[in-house]
Amino acid sequence: MPSTIRLHRVIAVKPEKLYRAFVEPDAVASWLPPYGFLCTVHELDAKAGGRHRMSFRNFTTGESHSFGGTYLELVPGERLVYTDSFDDPNLPGEMTVTVSLRAVSVGTEMNIEQQGVPDIIPAEACYLGWQDSLDKLAKLVVPEIDQ
Repeated sequence: MPSTIRLHRVIAVKPEKLYRAFVEPDAVASWLPPYGFLCTVHELDAKAGGRHRMSFRNFTTGESHSFGGTYLELVPGERLVYTDSFDDPNLPGEMTVTVSLRAVSVGTEMNIEQQGVPDIIPAEACYLGWQDSLDKLAKLVVPEIDQ
């Protein structure tokens, strides 16, 4: 039975800046792959009905996997919903990722739900990868560099 992964973070940044990290190709490439992986964004058209495609490459082994999907809903500074599916036939099915952002007194409350993670991927491995990614995301967006 496919897994559903749920994550919650509060990040000390405005929702608009955090949202940009999900829709700008260079930003996504910098934070989305877990530590030890590199990302190439092949396509990212952040609009309802737009597509995204990328590859993660394991820096140690050189092996890579590709995936992509469609943006279903985008509300700047508030919400993103998109699909993902792997090119690898051993990782079947389509996942749906929902990112919800809400301004709070110290920044942004972020909730992420990833539904339909293929059975072959242990839920704990998915959580581990997301923890790396969200750590990298915070390191990208929290600094306020005004120069």
